Amino acid sequence: MDDLTGFQRDLLYVIAGADQPSGQDVKEEIETYYSAEINHGRLYPNLDTLVNKELVEKGQLDRRTNYYAITESGEGTIENRREWEREYVDI
Repeated sequence: MDDLTGFQRDLLYVIAGADQPSGQDVKEEIETYYSAEINHGRLYPNLDTLVNKELVEKGQLDRRTNYYAITESGEGTIENRREWEREYVDI
């Protein structure tokens, strides 16, 4: 996860916590967290990066709507991050 931006990490967490969310679902959730509008030019290239890194898979719900799902590699990446965080923050 050390090669992901904070925004990409947050997208990964949102996808991991949902059941095959659409890009719009991810956008709405991340906008709630950031308390700001996220434009498509920021969202979709970052989602594509997660797909290219094989942390997330992208599928098609219909002709206009894609879904995103966490991969096994993505889950492992999150778990590794959590272990690293626990070394420094014990809450």
